[in-house]
Amino acid sequence: MQRRTLMKATLTAVSLIALQATAALAENTVLKIGFVGVTSGPAAAWGISNQRSMETRAAWINETGGYEIGGTTYDIEIVSFDDQKDPKRAIAGMEKMAQEGIHYVVGPNVDDGAAAVRPVAESNGIMYFPYAFPKSLYEAPASNAVLGMVANYQSGPAIYKYLMEDKGVKTVAFIAANESDPLSQRDGGVEAAKALGLEVVSDNVTYQVDTTDFTPVLTPVMRSRPDLLVLSGVSPANAPQLIRSARELGFQGLISTETAQDAGVLAEGAGDLANGFISVGGASTPELASPMMNEFVERYTTMFGEYNDESNTKVYALEYILETLKADPSALTDVGAFQATMDSFEAPNPYMNGDAKLRYVGMSSFGQKRQVAVPLVVNVYQDGAFETLFVAEVD
Repeated sequence: MQRRTLMKATLTAVSLIALQATAALAENTVLKIGFVGVTSGPAAAWGISNQRSMETRAAWINETGGYEIGGTTYDIEIVSFDDQKDPKRAIAGMEKMAQEGIHYVVGPNVDDGAAAVRPVAESNGIMYFPYAFPKSLYEAPASNAVLGMVANYQSGPAIYKYLMEDKGVKTVAFIAANESDPLSQRDGGVEAAKALGLEVVSDNVTYQVDTTDFTPVLTPVMRSRPDLLVLSGVSPANAPQLIRSARELGFQGLISTETAQDAGVLAEGAGDLANGFISVGGASTPELASPMMNEFVERYTTMFGEYNDESNTKVYALEYILETLKADPSALTDVGAFQATMDSFEAPNPYMNGDAKLRYVGMSSFGQKRQVAVPLVVNVYQDGAFETLFVAEVD
């Protein structure tokens, strides 16, 4: 009898603890923010950085009491969907977000996916923050997409101009995967290079994304003897293979890309042969990083056991969404209010030292504010890590 009483008391105590924990979790209303992007395959590093950045920041917000919007405190829940770099799956992912009543989504990570989900987003009142470059997504009459990073047609000219002035680059060759995203980025790069006065010596060589031997692909490009080889839209998985093949063919010039890369993947796949490789980095440097950015990096690393420099950029999308919702709480269910707020929106940038602001830009490129303002940080890879080459801004 005493044993039954003890067991009953124990179960009652456990039940009370569970109820208290549930009550504690239920104290705040849940605000769901979506992510639709690639987290598997050769381009997985792009989407994984997105998802992990969002999850790190959401956990941090929830741990510290939630996020207040219009007098209500919210716990942030990240709802993720791996589109596997497939436009059809991206559509399915965005439809899932609509079914769950989610109005704000980060992603997709590539041009095809971002274009494919546009009808679903617009018909279901969803603002989405792609990491994709087609101007048609951000120019009127389009209104629901916000570019989450610096585009290749913004970073490319900055890189080429720097290399012309600092390294004496006069000739350039482009190589791209035979897919719409890289080909589009190649065409934009060629146009920018010519506008700056560079001589484009090769711009028609392509490769299949599943290529394993790049020597025959690169051989005709190497014959053109460029000062700069641009790997247009290259995925983190293909970059080290292309770099290794170019160097083993004797290429001693500069190699660059306008896509973000993973230092660990470069180290594993190309080693010291990747030294000097130039790419777009995360929107921070040790000098720019605020204490909050440093804490974000620590929390991210603790959660996932590693850190991707690109997350210095990817941390921003969720922050922009929440801060804009705070500026006009009616936007929680009305993306029209969100869009109206964007034109005059401004808030302190918690991730940068000084008086930097969160604000929307893009007037020069799109004719309307459909881009988040993040610094353009250009990196050079050296001995297993990225070093800052230069920092610029985009209007």
